[in-house]
Amino acid sequence: MELLCHQPRRTTSVLWPEDIDRRLNILVRAAAAAGERTSRAELLAALVSAVDVEPEQVAALLHHYRRLPADTLASDETRNDLPAVRTPGPRRVASP
Repeated sequence: MELLCHQPRRTTSVLWPEDIDRRLNILVRAAAAAGERTSRAELLAALVSAVDVEPEQVAALLHHYRRLPADTLASDETRNDLPAVRTPGPRRVASP
């Protein structure tokens, strides 16, 4: 049986608010706290696959997101109860 998570990959580009990007990092750290090794891409795939394809539910989800105040995810900044994970992108080499 072929698993969905093993199908060929497609590269996408996502442009979204910085707080959403930070929230994704927090979710990856939460997965690590539960003993899961994952990536931002795999977590996004899991979230997308979990949503039912019901037009009214998708619309309600969008409407909810679009009404969130700008400071909705501000408490994420203080989450130090989760393990650190490697951040996305190339690693910087410290200068001597």
